[in-house]
Amino acid sequence: MSRPSTVLLTGGAGYIGSHTAVVLLEAGHRVVVVDDLSNSSEESLRRVRRLADGDLSFHRVDLRDVEALDAVVTGAGIDSVIHFAGLKAVGESVDQPVRYWDVNVGGTIALLEVLERHGIRKLVFSSSATVYGEPERVPIDESAAVGATNPYGRTKQAIEMLLGDVAGSSPEWHVVLLRYFNPVGAHPSGDIGEDPNGIPNNLMPFVMQVAVGRRDELTIFGDDYPTPDGTCIRDYIHVMDLAAGHLAAIERIDSLPGCRAVNLGTGSGSSVLQVVAAASEAVGRPLPHRIGPRRAGDVPASFADPALAAELLGWRAERTLPEMCADAWRWQSQNPEGYPAG
Repeated sequence: MSRPSTVLLTGGAGYIGSHTAVVLLEAGHRVVVVDDLSNSSEESLRRVRRLADGDLSFHRVDLRDVEALDAVVTGAGIDSVIHFAGLKAVGESVDQPVRYWDVNVGGTIALLEVLERHGIRKLVFSSSATVYGEPERVPIDESAAVGATNPYGRTKQAIEMLLGDVAGSSPEWHVVLLRYFNPVGAHPSGDIGEDPNGIPNNLMPFVMQVAVGRRDELTIFGDDYPTPDGTCIRDYIHVMDLAAGHLAAIERIDSLPGCRAVNLGTGSGSSVLQVVAAASEAVGRPLPHRIGPRRAGDVPASFADPALAAELLGWRAERTLPEMCADAWRWQSQNPEGYPAG
């Protein structure tokens, strides 16, 4: 990095956004966060300020409010954008597809309108491996066919297509689509972590809520898949490694013209039972769980080929599954109810 830059984080108060804010500040960048706090807490940013010195400002803005967003960007000296903001629960997206398209795609269109006004042409998008749908093969590389199988994933896929079209409209655009696999864990301090609203949709926060006593037991959806222990295999990546991937993308974006997709994963998978065993080890006692029927739409195995991230971004995941579980438990045990309300 030749000079500190100013990075706009949409949805920057959320799980991945707050951890990315920490690593950006630690690297000397200035951070401007916009978030409507519909699925996050401003407390996360207060804690980010404690963890990392630097210039962090926050604005409570709905991304679809073009004029409010424009007022934030005007005079802020924004160099680049990391676009996290959006709804992300698969099941909810099936029940509320119009809301998901409005918030996710509509919010992106509003953001792009403001960026066009201000001549900002560097953007990193928080995408997802869900765009691959049912993978043809594993490990999954970026040449794999995309074909999301739920409304949430289709909004991510649509935004990727939109950003590709935008990047094709001018050679000034530099767009990186980061396709995450399964983010887990927390900052090693335990001060910030994942705090989902309601019943968690993902495995790790549910496991940790069982560990802390908020849930009675974990239901494992099927143990008859064609995998070594019969449970589904996923590529779990520590949120701090994921945050480091965003930092790498921002710091190399000048050398990445056009629009390109990059997987962020470890390159190997862990089964549900392996995660439960590692979490039990971190917690120090067996965690109650039972086997239930398969869940519709689950594929047996999904994990990344992360070679392109190493080539283009100089990035590799470093943290292990036991570290992911230990950090997740430190967060949950120190914050049993998540961030305080208000």
